[in-house]
Amino acid sequence: MPNLSMNEAIENLKNEDVTVRKEAIESLIGVTDEAAIDPLIEATTDDNAQVRFKAAEILGNMGNVAFDRLVSKFTSETGKNKRFLAFALKETHNEKAIPLFAEAVSDEDFGVRKVSIRALGELQANDELDTIAKGLEDEDWGVRLATIHACADLASDESIALIKKARREESDKDFKKSCNKAIKKAEKNQKAKSEGKVVTNTIPMKTIKEMETTNPQKAIKEYEKYVQAESDKDAPYKRLAILYRKLRQDDKEIEVLEKAIKVLSEKKPGKEEWFVKRLNKMK
Repeated sequence: MPNLSMNEAIENLKNEDVTVRKEAIESLIGVTDEAAIDPLIEATTDDNAQVRFKAAEILGNMGNVAFDRLVSKFTSETGKNKRFLAFALKETHNEKAIPLFAEAVSDEDFGVRKVSIRALGELQANDELDTIAKGLEDEDWGVRLATIHACADLASDESIALIKKARREESDKDFKKSCNKAIKKAEKNQKAKSEGKVVTNTIPMKTIKEMETTNPQKAIKEYEKYVQAESDKDAPYKRLAILYRKLRQDDKEIEVLEKAIKVLSEKKPGKEEWFVKRLNKMK
């Protein structure tokens, strides 16, 4: 990764050379400084797709720090320039964006519609099921597919019924296969919810581990999903504690250690010992 200071990277985002801009955006991965927000928002409309995506991802990982300015820009922007702003807003996982996404389901740009519908599913916007369902009538195949996935995320009787209805009415074989997978996922999540389990969309631990050097903020967010779901594996707690330690966020590390001790001592007795030792060292 290029060794640029934040200010140097921000300045290089304006460079005419796309290679320089790519290096600049890589240098800004993990940044949380508010001074980077506006330049990154500007970069979501860069000519280069890699720069656009990375800028949106970084903004999303900043969470609430960037939320208000993302909302302001999203509501004033039009057309395809909103696509990566929508993605950035989705990645903040902020429920306050639900009304924005609900309105954007009718946006003129198919990319904005697609991301907005997925966001409503990921944010568990059950009250917006009728809004999400509009995507099944969309002329764009990708928007219809996003709607299926959003319904699977909600995992309710009503959302599963919508997937089954779409499967009956769609002639495309690949779409029908996607419907079948979505129904299985939804029914699995629905069962987990009925048993009082926390349902989250997680990615493999190996993939998150690889993120730690290239995108630590994203890695933290993904490990947090495992912790939130009270995983009975010690690895996500341990990796998250280590990342917080590197960032010198002692309060958050202690919180994770205490959560690991509580969960693992109940689910996998003996696995909590590493966390007990670490917590004792910090006191």
